Amino acid sequence: LDLDAPVSRYCSDFPEKAWPVTARQLLSHQGGVRHYRPDEQPITRRFTSLAEGLALFRDDPLVHEPGTKVLYSTYGYTLLGCAAASAAGRPFMALLQDSVFAPAGMTATRVDDVRGLIPNRAQGYVRDGEGELLNSALADMTYKVPGGGLSSTAPDVARFGTALVSGRLLSADTLTQMLTRQKTRNGRVTGFGLGLALGSRGGRREAWHTGGQERVSTVIYLQPDSGLAVAILTNLEKVQP
Repeated sequence: LDLDAPVSRYCSDFPEKAWPVTARQLLSHQGGVRHYRPDEQPITRRFTSLAEGLALFRDDPLVHEPGTKVLYSTYGYTLLGCAAASAAGRPFMALLQDSVFAPAGMTATRVDDVRGLIPNRAQGYVRDGEGELLNSALADMTYKVPGGGLSSTAPDVARFGTALVSGRLLSADTLTQMLTRQKTRNGRVTGFGLGLALGSRGGRREAWHTGGQERVSTVIYLQPDSGLAVAILTNLEKVQP
C-alpha cells in the first residue's frame, strides 16, 4: 500500500473527486473526507461489507482540498480500510486478525455486531440534560468499521498499544513515520501523526487516541520511548478524558 498514491487506485468503490486523496492524508486527517453530520441519527441496521459503509459518504464532495488543513474524519478511515483490504487481497477483519490481533495477543476483540452474543458485553449508558442516567440508544456499529465499531476489553487494547510501541506490529521505519507529526502543504505542523495524536510531556514523547460512540467512551495513551501503554474504557457516552 503506497501511502502517497491516490487511494482510488486501491478502492474502486470510491469515485474520483475534485482532487486526489492519498492514504497518508487520510491517516493524518487531511484527506477532506467529511465526518459525521449533526443530523445523522444512530444506525440500527447491520452492514455486511465495507462497500455499504462507503455508500454513506462516497458521493459527497470533499470538504477541502487534501493536504491543506486538518479535519478529523471517522469516514476517512472507512476509506482507508477499503484500500488496505484491496492491497492485501483479503477482507479487512481477516487482515486485522492476522496482522494485529494475533501478533498482539488480542483474543477478545471483534466487530461490535448489535445482534451478536458477545460474552460479558457491558450495557451502555448516557446522561440526559439533567444528568439522569439512561440506557444508550440502540445502534449497530458495523456501518463504520474500520473507523470504529469494534468491541474489546481494556486488557486487549493495552496489548495492542504495547505491541505497537514495542515494534511487533510495524517495522521501525513505519513506526517512526506513524509517530512523526505531519505537516500541511504550507508547512504547518499538525497535532497528528499517522493515526495517533502526538505531543510531549516532561520531555517524553506521548501518543494517544480517544474514542466515543453509542454506549462507550475510550482512550489509549502511549509513551513510545518507555513502552508504556494505558487503556481506559467506560460504558458511558461522552466522557471527556
